[in-house]
Amino acid sequence: MKHLFLFLALGFLLTANAQNNAFKADEKLTFTAGYSMSGLMTDFAQVTMETSSVKTKNGSLLRLKCKATTYTKWDNFFKIRDLYESYVNPTTLTPYLYKRDINEGGHYKFVKYNFNHKKKSVKSLIRKKSKNFESGFWDRNETVKIKGNTKDIVTTIYHLRNLDIKKASIGDSDTFTVLFDNEETKFRFTYLAKETINTAIGKKECYKLRISLENNDALKGNSNFLWLTADENKIPVYAKFKVAVGSGELKIKSATGLKN
Repeated sequence: MKHLFLFLALGFLLTANAQNNAFKADEKLTFTAGYSMSGLMTDFAQVTMETSSVKTKNGSLLRLKCKATTYTKWDNFFKIRDLYESYVNPTTLTPYLYKRDINEGGHYKFVKYNFNHKKKSVKSLIRKKSKNFESGFWDRNETVKIKGNTKDIVTTIYHLRNLDIKKASIGDSDTFTVLFDNEETKFRFTYLAKETINTAIGKKECYKLRISLENNDALKGNSNFLWLTADENKIPVYAKFKVAVGSGELKIKSATGLKN
């Protein structure tokens, strides 16, 4: 499932917009995740993306939350309970705190990043627990140096929706840097076309993007694509991806609380 979020974590820096004009607090997007089993695409999990306002002593932040949960009938096969969240500036989407809490088939992992943008560093905690629960937890704390534009994976998902893709030309491409498991990973994107597709929330004109990773084999080949609605919301409505153990897709199921 971590590859599913890696796939969604996109940036498109051709013409970036520093303001958040695409979404607001209390938006909720729900997706169905499918995986190819014996050549048949089978729905196995639900993915949700939610936003909410959080009060702090210095003002307020925007909480960006992504959850993945297998449908009950698949829990005995491979149970997934994943939570990714980031706390960001509501206007610029600058990340301050990121958390990742995953439980996949008995494998547990917790990650927390505290961003220090002035020092271009992240205070990182990674906590793991093996499948054999008697062995307990182990923690790794370290400070990771980052580039000035590096973001966490959840912030990047939402950052994508505020970029002015309509000014890009077909064939344009660029890279964006995401910190994942204490490693800076570069995503490359190519704008392929405008396409109109049928979705559960209606027929939508979309930007079609191809995604690849540099120096990372999480995504395989050139068969990884994302469709964003070609409007002010830029909702991710469909995705196809290929990883080492097979291929899958994400399909929008519902969208509420949209800003535009």
